[in-house]
Amino acid sequence: MSATPVRQNHRRNRARRIAIGAAVVVAVAGVNGPALYRFGSAKYHEYTINRPEYKAENGHWDFLDIPSEFRINSIHAALLHTGKVLLIAGSGNNQKNFDAGKFESILWDPKANTYKKIPTPKDMFCSGHTQLPDGNLLVAGGTKRYEKLKGDVTKAGGLMIVHNEDPDKPVTLPAGTMFTGKENGKTFVSKDPVLVEKAKKIFDPETGAFLRTEAGLGRIYVEARQSGKKYETGTEDNYRVQGMKGSDARNVYGIAQKLALDKKDFQGIKEAYEFDPLAEKYITVDPMNEARWYPTLTTLEDGKVLALSGLDEIGQIVPGKDEIYDPKTKSWEYTGIIRKFPTYPAIFLLDNGKLFYSGSNAGYGPADVGRDPGIWDLETNKFKKIPGLSDPDRMETSATVMLPPAQDQKFMVIGGGGVGESEKSSEKSRLVDLKARDPRFTDGPALEKGTRYPSASLLPDDSVLITGGSEDYRGRGGSDVLQARLYDPKAASYDRVADPAVGRNYHSGSVLLPDGRVMVFGSDPLYSDKANTKPGVFEQRVEIYTPPYLFRDERPVLSGGPKSVKRGGTAEFRTADPGAIASAKLMRPSAVTHVTDVEQRSVALDVKKTADGIEVTVPKNRALVPSGWYMLFVTDTKGTPSEGVWVEIP
Repeated sequence: MSATPVRQNHRRNRARRIAIGAAVVVAVAGVNGPALYRFGSAKYHEYTINRPEYKAENGHWDFLDIPSEFRINSIHAALLHTGKVLLIAGSGNNQKNFDAGKFESILWDPKANTYKKIPTPKDMFCSGHTQLPDGNLLVAGGTKRYEKLKGDVTKAGGLMIVHNEDPDKPVTLPAGTMFTGKENGKTFVSKDPVLVEKAKKIFDPETGAFLRTEAGLGRIYVEARQSGKKYETGTEDNYRVQGMKGSDARNVYGIAQKLALDKKDFQGIKEAYEFDPLAEKYITVDPMNEARWYPTLTTLEDGKVLALSGLDEIGQIVPGKDEIYDPKTKSWEYTGIIRKFPTYPAIFLLDNGKLFYSGSNAGYGPADVGRDPGIWDLETNKFKKIPGLSDPDRMETSATVMLPPAQDQKFMVIGGGGVGESEKSSEKSRLVDLKARDPRFTDGPALEKGTRYPSASLLPDDSVLITGGSEDYRGRGGSDVLQARLYDPKAASYDRVADPAVGRNYHSGSVLLPDGRVMVFGSDPLYSDKANTKPGVFEQRVEIYTPPYLFRDERPVLSGGPKSVKRGGTAEFRTADPGAIASAKLMRPSAVTHVTDVEQRSVALDVKKTADGIEVTVPKNRALVPSGWYMLFVTDTKGTPSEGVWVEIP
């Protein structure tokens, strides 16, 4: 594997429009061949998938009828405790929107089927997000500058490391600061301000004697003042800072490697916001210490949030400077830990407070750094690798879910592809039991095809909906996988269900709704034809999958319970037929982007029958049940779930 940072192409984006999957038609034709020709395949297929018996076995897909003024390039989606869904586009992978400062978010109410535009202060395209204990949604990072492909770059540029050897004071350099090479004589201009910390004095730990000073460092993107290849540099050089005199001129200087007309990657921002579901607006909080584009945010046992990875303000992978957000102070602090991961690493909170990295990621970063799955102890920074992963070189754009119930601490990693724009994809489903003495991945049932970008949503009947994806990078060659399956964790098996009508690949995801349906959104293919000649368009259509369990005669109904239940506490709810209730669970609402959703978990509850309902008990373990809002579902003996009832776990 190469250690070269992997960078994907975000600029060409158009979704394919594909007819209903042929697999179902072929299956039906085997039994009703004459009818297939009599009615025509499309008409007969439509007839078949709308029959009650078919829906009861396979579920059904419908398009969400979104008014044109509310259609956006949804990159992110989060279910809020109001029952509404926040869809975030930001600039939506559209540089014209970015240049115009057009950043979009939409709030959809599934019950009323209404839409609302939400003023969006910054470009949250490719940010990170997570649910907070008070029910707000934390959104951090996003886009500072779009990439430029080689050939589109007119001014040589790159990373300048600014050194400050003065141990007495930090230095702030404004945007527009000029750096001139001592050897090459070429001048480059900074695009943003930079704070360079003062130098650190190093002393002998035994004698206390002064040893040396360690320069403070600042990172800044610079580019040539004029266009053209002659302004490129080929080797490292020291750069003096124009305008500085005396000791400042000696203490403050820049060092840069090659400054060239190479491709320039996306650059991240530091800004962070909380979205308030009740006020329905973004609230500014303190910015992160590091700019991040493609970061993962993971809620920890104490309700604080870990932010890690992402591309920084100069388009380079954040060098392992992980940081933590405190919802009480609305501020960020470095963890003091240096650990590097590719962008959007799938990192889950375990029931012992440690973290599990499944190996799933979205791609940017060295091909040989931070790719191995394992268990991470944040307190000691020890990382125990987990062996046995099949297709380890095809983990980009894979999906990972914590299988139900969360108490079992079992995970499944689904599909994935090779590094960067690789044509390779995996059909594997890898399983790991973290309760085992020596956890090791084993292969579960395989998908029919290699699948990048599969969406995976936990359902209240303890099955998992796996849908969408593509065999090749961003659906090249008409490779979208128009299939859906339900995975049964107990049987460790897949059942093929109704096929979606729309291909979903890059920039797609799925969200479980409180009523038990699943919303599937997004897709950002490179091309709209199999020959790869026509540029693609972002898929703005949203599909809703109604699982088979909602085509039964009745479903349980819960009422009368409390809005808040403490860990270790009990709560009573009324239901018409307590004897028919088989199970209960708390399901944490999704916050998903790039088929990465580390929020999902389904926590089994102890259930007792009462005269007119049930009594449920919440586990005491804070790491198993992090503070926040959950949907309480019960299922009957047929596996039919109730609607979710919102419950706060303080």
